Amino acid sequence: MAENAQVDGAAPGPDHTGLRRTLGFRDLVVYGLLFIAPMAPVGVFGTLDAKSHGAVALVYVVATVAMAFTAFSYAQMVRVAPLAGSVFAYARKGLGEGPGFVAGWMAMLDYLLIPAVAYLFAGIAMEALVPEVHRWVWTGLAVVVTTLLNLWGVRAAARVGFAVLAMEIVVLLVFVVSAVVVLARDGAQRDWWSPLTGDGTFSLAAVIGAVSVAVLSYLGFDAIASFAEEVTGGSSKVARALLFCLVLAGVLFIAQTWLVALLKPVSSAELAADPGKQGSAFYDAVDSSVGGWLHDLVAASKAIGAAFAALAGQAAGGRLLFAMGREGRLPHALARTDSGVPRVALLVSATVTMAAAVWAASRDDGLDHLVSVVDVGALTAFVLLHASVVGWFAVRRAEGEPHWLKHVVLPVIGAAILVAVIVEASPAAQVVGVVWLGVGLVVLAVQGAGRGPVGGRPGSREDGPRR
Repeated sequence: MAENAQVDGAAPGPDHTGLRRTLGFRDLVVYGLLFIAPMAPVGVFGTLDAKSHGAVALVYVVATVAMAFTAFSYAQMVRVAPLAGSVFAYARKGLGEGPGFVAGWMAMLDYLLIPAVAYLFAGIAMEALVPEVHRWVWTGLAVVVTTLLNLWGVRAAARVGFAVLAMEIVVLLVFVVSAVVVLARDGAQRDWWSPLTGDGTFSLAAVIGAVSVAVLSYLGFDAIASFAEEVTGGSSKVARALLFCLVLAGVLFIAQTWLVALLKPVSSAELAADPGKQGSAFYDAVDSSVGGWLHDLVAASKAIGAAFAALAGQAAGGRLLFAMGREGRLPHALARTDSGVPRVALLVSATVTMAAAVWAASRDDGLDHLVSVVDVGALTAFVLLHASVVGWFAVRRAEGEPHWLKHVVLPVIGAAILVAVIVEASPAAQVVGVVWLGVGLVVLAVQGAGRGPVGGRPGSREDGPRR
């Protein structure tokens, strides 16, 4: 792609909308794992252990399989539309202009709020280490530092992100080795297989209910697809990075939850009876079995890692705004780039995220409000992603006879899983999702949903080679 390639065959001018191809496979994996965070289960371990009756590792096995359907649909569509808009571009291809806008609009809610949650986590962790400074100051500082890195450029941010990710992996390895040493020396606090079978009465319904929470740990791997126009080597590299990130995250999540469950002296029934202990259950297990030094190390790692998870989310959100601006669904100013960097879109994303994060940091119940509503936007967009696969390959048959397993059966199963998760979401999340969808439909009605043919306008980026 030319650095300053134009949309719709427009003549070159001062309003450049080109992105630079500078990212490799490793960079994509770094962005994906940063957004997910290798130790994402730390904060939700206690909740999952209580909900699943102790079968916390099984919860992550099931969640990994569930999200694999979504990753597979992403891999199908990124070859069809290797564009910065990700699910926005895919839904436009497979379903049409209106559903494409809805998919992008719902994904926008996720990309603006998940970084806000991550920034708030960083602020809370830093306040615990330096209590003289209020968490909202740390939260705002984290937004400023990571925004500057994103404005510097995607390649520079990926390099710094790689160093942070390496640090997180080292801390995780320290935890794993320490846990194995303690288990070999002192034995497990409960049955070795209980993280799969539960430490009481096994309940499949309880496991499925916990999966609806565990799926949130994976939100962010899809951000990889947002960099499709900035990767060297074609869309197949994006597809491989998506699947690799999901599998690696699943292995890390299963391993760490299995180990900490064996270290934990408190049963799942006790955690269920005392919800106040659930948030610190992971840290309490580490503190009591290994020592306070590992507790502090994990906490510091989470503080830094959360800020850079937000960096990856902000970068993906900026590219979604960029793509929707380029297609005229949001103000066209968002499609401007400077030296291949969508700085206007990034600044808008950062401003909205900072407002949400600092507001939440200034309130005692701010974290609860944010966490309760972050998932519905992404999950709704994922449902439309699966529908896009069916629409493009099976309904439109744009590439000939469809493969019914890949293009119908698997996407339908994936969509059904996500609908079940949305049904299990908190009432607050469902209300926010419905309100946000309603606002989006009003915007769509004002704009008009039927602009341009579904398959892309002549000369647009969607007419480029797919494979």
